[in-house]
Amino acid sequence: MANDFNPLHDADAKRFCIPGDLLFAVILAKYGISQHMEFIFSGMVTAGVELVLPEPSGELHINDTNGREYLRVKRAGDLTHADSLIRNLTQSYVEFSGQTFPHILVPLLAEQQVMIHPERPMVIYESMTIDLDRLDITHPVRADSNQLEIGGKRGSVGLAFHLEEGGEIVGRGKKHMLLSGLREYDEDVVVSAIATYNRSKAVFAAR
Repeated sequence: MANDFNPLHDADAKRFCIPGDLLFAVILAKYGISQHMEFIFSGMVTAGVELVLPEPSGELHINDTNGREYLRVKRAGDLTHADSLIRNLTQSYVEFSGQTFPHILVPLLAEQQVMIHPERPMVIYESMTIDLDRLDITHPVRADSNQLEIGGKRGSVGLAFHLEEGGEIVGRGKKHMLLSGLREYDEDVVVSAIATYNRSKAVFAAR
């Protein structure tokens, strides 16, 4: 569904970590959808980490069994547990988020003449907010505007999106990511990285 082939999310990779979008999906399935939701990631969930899901509240702290926090979720406004909305919003958002590389991120980096490390890409999901005017949304997330700020070898990306219902915008949100290990842009290297990414997709699709 996510079409996400980030090497960090390869279960066989040495530096494997759970995708942030998977945690987002789990939270919606467990706690429902609130009109305002803010997801703040504070750690990478690696293999073997057991998370403890707390009782529902306005602010959720997702920790492991040793008390280390990985995610904080702030919720406000009306709440729904409607299966159809949870399914639609999860799928729409995850499909949008899965376009980050290469469709959204590569053009943004090319404009600034930088690129991520092709062999050790460090793209960290920092936070995401969603604000909904109502809770009967069925249409997909739409990309809105994207921004990239560079500071030396680090960068901050903001991906804005909105949700529509009958042609009317009924929700909006923004995803923030941190990039590290940025280097001078090399078109040949970028083309090769995209080809490797697409090969991973093809191998998965052929299973």
